[in-house]
Formats: sequence, C-alpha cells, structure tokens
Amino acid sequence: MIKLLKSLGKREWFLVITCFALIIGQVWLELKMPDYMSEITVLVQTEGSQMSEIVKNGGYMLLCALGSLVSAVIVGYIASGISATFSMKIRKKLFNKVENLAMSEVKGFSTSSLITRTTNDITQIQMVIAMGLQLSIKSPITAIWAITKILNKSWQWSALTSVGVVILLSVIISLMAIVMPRFKIVQKLIDKVNGVTRENLTGIKVVRAFNGEKYQEDKFEEVNAKLTNQQLFNQKAFAVLSPTMYLIMYFLTLGIYFIGAFLIRDAGMADKVVLFGDMVVFSSYGMQVIMSFLMLAMIFMMWPRAQVSANRINEVLETDITIKDGTISTKTNNEVGTVEFKDVSFKYPDGEDYILKDISFKANKGETVAFIGATGSGKSSLINLIPRLYDVTDGEVLVDGINVKDYTQEFLHNKIGYVSQKAVIFNDTVNGNISYGENGKGNVTEEKIKEAIEVAQGKDFVEKMEKQYETQMSQGGTNVSGGQKQRLSIARAIARDPEIYIFDDSFSALDYKTDSILRKELKKYTKDATTLIVAQRIGTIMNADKILVLDEGKVVGIGTHKELLKTCEVYKQIAISQLSKEELDNA
Repeated sequence: MIKLLKSLGKREWFLVITCFALIIGQVWLELKMPDYMSEITVLVQTEGSQMSEIVKNGGYMLLCALGSLVSAVIVGYIASGISATFSMKIRKKLFNKVENLAMSEVKGFSTSSLITRTTNDITQIQMVIAMGLQLSIKSPITAIWAITKILNKSWQWSALTSVGVVILLSVIISLMAIVMPRFKIVQKLIDKVNGVTRENLTGIKVVRAFNGEKYQEDKFEEVNAKLTNQQLFNQKAFAVLSPTMYLIMYFLTLGIYFIGAFLIRDAGMADKVVLFGDMVVFSSYGMQVIMSFLMLAMIFMMWPRAQVSANRINEVLETDITIKDGTISTKTNNEVGTVEFKDVSFKYPDGEDYILKDISFKANKGETVAFIGATGSGKSSLINLIPRLYDVTDGEVLVDGINVKDYTQEFLHNKIGYVSQKAVIFNDTVNGNISYGENGKGNVTEEKIKEAIEVAQGKDFVEKMEKQYETQMSQGGTNVSGGQKQRLSIARAIARDPEIYIFDDSFSALDYKTDSILRKELKKYTKDATTLIVAQRIGTIMNADKILVLDEGKVVGIGTHKELLKTCEVYKQIAISQLSKEELDNA
C-alpha cells in the first residue's frame, strides 16, 4: 500500500495536511463539548446560578457542534477528491503497464484477473483512502486526547476504560488473524467469476448452438457459490465486532455510573457536585475513547482486503518488462523493406520444447513470401517474432538489415502493417477502425480510408450500411460477418502504407472469389512493399515469390509453388489434399 501511495502528487499531500489540520480542529471542538456539559451540570445544581450562564455554555456547545460538522463535511469532500484522484492515477498507471507488457507477461495474468485488478482492486483501495484519511487520523488523536483529559478524574474509571479497550483490541486482532488470509481468496474468486462470465459472453453463440446453457449455469454457480460462501464467512466474522462494541460501550457507561454512585455516596457534601460533573464528563470522554477504537475497527475491517488488492496491483506494476526498446528511432541508410531470419530458434518463456528451430531466410523489398504447414508447425509463432510480440530465443531477426531489438518498438511497428489471425474490430466507427493508431505519418485521410477499403474489397458492404463510413462498429465486430471483419482488418493495414505487410492467416474467412480478387488488387497496391503471408490454403499463396514449408518447427522446403511440388513431399501432400488433379497438372 505504501508503494502505491507514492503516486500521490504534491497537491494531494498538501490536501492531506489540510485534512490533518481540520481533523485536529474537529477533535478539539468535539472534546470541548463535554467540558461545557460539565459546566452546565454544575450550574444547574448550584444555587444562585444565572440562566444566562447556562444558555451561554449551551450556545458554546452548539457552536462546537456546528464547527465540528462543517469541518467533517470539508474533510469528507477533500478525502473523496484525493481518493478519486489516486484511483485515476493508479488505474492509468496499471493500464499503461499492461499496454507495455510482452505477450508472455500478459499471459502470466488471466484477462479476467487484469480486469479485476483494474476495477475491483482499485475500488477497494479507494474506499480505504476515502474513509481511512478521516478515521485513521481522527481516531488516535481523539483517543489520546480524550485519555489525557480523564486520567486525573478517577483511577477506578480509568481502569474500567482500560479493560474495555483491551477487550476490544483483543477482538479486533483475533478477527484480523482469521479473516485477512481469506481476503486473498476472495479476490481470486472474483477473478474466476469474471473469467466464467467473460467466457460465457464471448462464446454465447456456441453455448446456445450446443444447448450448453445448463452447463454454463452450473459452472457459474460453482464459482459464485464459493465466492458467496467465502464472503459470508468474512462478514459473519466481522459481525461479531458490532455487538462486542456495543456491549463494551453499554457496560462501560453502566460501570462508570455504578462506580460513580459509590464515589459520590462516600464523598463529602462539598465534593458530591464536583464528582457528579466529573462522572458526566468521564462518561462522555469514555464513549469518545471507545468510539475512536470503533472507528479504527472499521479501518481494520477494510484494510486487509485493501492490502491484498494493493499487493495484486503491485504484482502487475512490478512485473519486469522483458521486451525493451532499442535506440534506433529514425531512418537509416541500410536496406529498405527487407526481413531476414538468421538461425532463429524460439520457445515460449514458460515452455520446454522449441517451437521453431534454425530458421533462416530473407524476404527482399517487393517480394511476397508465404508460410504454410500443418497446424502447430510454428507459422504464427514465426511471424510474431517480426513485430516483437515475442523475442527470439536464439539467432536474430533483421528488418532493413538491423536487428529488431535495436529499434524502438514504436519505430519498428510503424514499418509494419500487421493483420492478426483473429480479426480485431474496436468499438468505433468504420473510419476510426481503419485509421486506428499512430503510423508516424500523421492522420490517415478520408480518401486514404476509402482507397484502403476498396482494395480490401469492403466498399460494397460498407457503403450499404446506414451511415456508411461513420457506421459504429460494436466491440469485436459482432454487427458484421467474419469475412467483413477480416476485410476491415486488412484495410487497416493497407491505410498505413507500411514497408512490410504481415498477414497471419488473414484470408481464411473469405470466399475463394473474394480472396482471389483481393490478392490481385493487393498485389498491385503493395508492389513496392514486402508481403509476408501465413496461410492454410495453397490457393492463397501459390503465386508467392517464395514459399516456406514448415513441419514441426523446421523449414522442410523453400521455393515457388512449382518447385515445391517437385522437391517437397510435405508441400505436395498439402497440395493434393486441397487442389484438383487438373490444377496440379497445370501448376
């Protein structure tokens, strides 16, 4: 928690000091009221007292109460502002950190867990700051100040109050020991609830198609029941605190008056009135002491969960970023539009076996290089090494003759137009999706957007939409088909005018006719750029300048379509499974 509080700026710390000063004033006013009450008690029992004196002391009490109220309102307002600002900063810091994590580091946390940490965990801390800033300052000041005021009244009353405080602290410490470890379990269970909910919403079509509603309901019920039961245990444990507090308060009040009765009975006539006034004052101060510890108890109830949340947030913020920026951020006099793999081997950070082994090839400017192979042969893993979604384990990847690790990531990514295996559509307009991101060349013009969509064969369906290019796309593109999503994703890459295009199985949802037309138009448009294509269909890549055939992470064939049919058995088997005899004979 302390680490996170360092995010507070000078302005927030100034406001914290202001709150501290206001709370001291508030406590002084609250503790001054019993003194006036004592004065009124003595005046009422003293013969010859003036009503004006009683009214004056009553007026002072009202002013103290009003001043305390105004101070409390101001402190509450400031504390709410500080906590909200703190949450905003931490949420931004956490989001930016996740944006910079490598894919392997993101996978170390589940998506649902990262969402929980960005929302629920930060909310827990915000609540503690909003209330704790008031109670954690006010409680000890009130307790210490009140104790100093009653120490010289009566050792019997002081001893009784001490016993009540000890009992209360024992209960609080016991509850902390029981409940705190379980708050970590609660946050993990919230992660699981979010995970099951997200999985269900993402796969709702499959759930309904396979009548899996009951299965999903049972799955949700299991994690929901675990979370509920754990929360119930925690709340039941804390429920012990409230009756304990009231019992201590009532017994303390009763004890003070019980002891006071004996003290007044045995006192001389002159001391009875003074003792009665002291008893009233002590009773008020005793309640202030107990209430102070009650306020502290409220913080103790919230603190464990907030501490667990803080640890979870720090876990993300303190994660080491493995993919670090290089230093090159400007154009060099080296090659342009080339991609070269030199003896590249790769395995995932948490994996034992190599996914890619000793890969070497070079794609020159203007060439189309394709990659094909069975599922799991390492095609997508290979292509993801170029934009540094992962870093190579051995060897090196060169772009324009320079190791990709030597570039800043922003500069490297501006050289690349990347279309992922799964088409990604953002909650934005068609224009917003196509002009997405910063490409280092200024904003993408409307003409460029239209041109990109036309090349990607998306003009017909976009212009049939009600608002055409200003049509709002839903998150994930659920209001368009799979093929339309792919075409919009391809248009996004085209609009960047990059040196290198990367298509990671980005034509799979297109029909053969659209695929053929799109590739022809794309070839014309990108004739000066390097194009790298991962594909499952030979029809998509048979006209490539160079085809690499992957099998179990190794390159088993490299050449043109015609050459590979003669020299590579793996490629030939794939071709036989996809092409007719006539197509094979004409190849």
